[in-house]
Amino acid sequence: MFKILEKRELNPTEALMKIEAPLIARKAKAGQFIILRVDDDGERIPLTIGGTDEKEGSVTIIYQIVGATTLKLNQKKEGEYLADFVGPLGRPTEMEGLKSVCVIGGGLGNAIALPIAQALHKQGTKVTTIVGFRNKDLIILKDEFEECSDNLIIMTDDGSYGRKGVVTVPLEELLAEDPKQFDEVIAIGPVIMMKFVCLTTAKYNVKTVVSMNPIMIDGTGMCGGCRLTVGGETKFACVDGPDFDGHQVDFDEAMSRGSMYKPFERHAYEETCNLFKKEVQ
Repeated sequence: MFKILEKRELNPTEALMKIEAPLIARKAKAGQFIILRVDDDGERIPLTIGGTDEKEGSVTIIYQIVGATTLKLNQKKEGEYLADFVGPLGRPTEMEGLKSVCVIGGGLGNAIALPIAQALHKQGTKVTTIVGFRNKDLIILKDEFEECSDNLIIMTDDGSYGRKGVVTVPLEELLAEDPKQFDEVIAIGPVIMMKFVCLTTAKYNVKTVVSMNPIMIDGTGMCGGCRLTVGGETKFACVDGPDFDGHQVDFDEAMSRGSMYKPFERHAYEETCNLFKKEVQ
């Protein structure tokens, strides 16, 4: 059992938890993930590690309430426990030797982008961060990004905060100004966003790494549920990734596979909502 040390709401649909998991906190690195079960009968879901505190023995996760399991997770309170919390899994983000990097995050992907930006900043890399949200009410981790970014650009779809538009707009401007200013671009967020980031950087021949987080079950390469096509070859995001060369990823296939289970996820979410309503009554 893994104790919930802290829980707080980040915006109406996203929340942060600190979980007591000292062994994971000791070994985890930026870019890796965990798999958890809320209870003994729950499904396994992957969540990227949003930060660690080795002294406290805690691992931070940030989740969006979109399905049955995240809805159940959000019912948990500080002091309560999760049944399983396994990790660290996946390969850490490679950042050795990078002198200037543009980190791009979209939506909940910003929870993954933050520890990468922090690790880069800690090693002395110049970090330009571009983060995108639908509107100002959904902005998360602004202060944390400011602390680890040499240049922070905040984009909102409706212009309610920062600049209006999508993350590729300032990226294109920066690359047009000097395509060699970045050793690498790292993008994390919705698959469609990462696809267009890669289409933008490909024009300037800038190496681009994307973090792929498709459906996972076991997280050890056994089930094959997280398979992707990268450079014409089948890869498993859980053991070969989650980071891949964005210019080699078949994003259209990834989007198609990712949408297959949407109706089932929605049905499970609605059933869980109804169950909680009955319990309250």
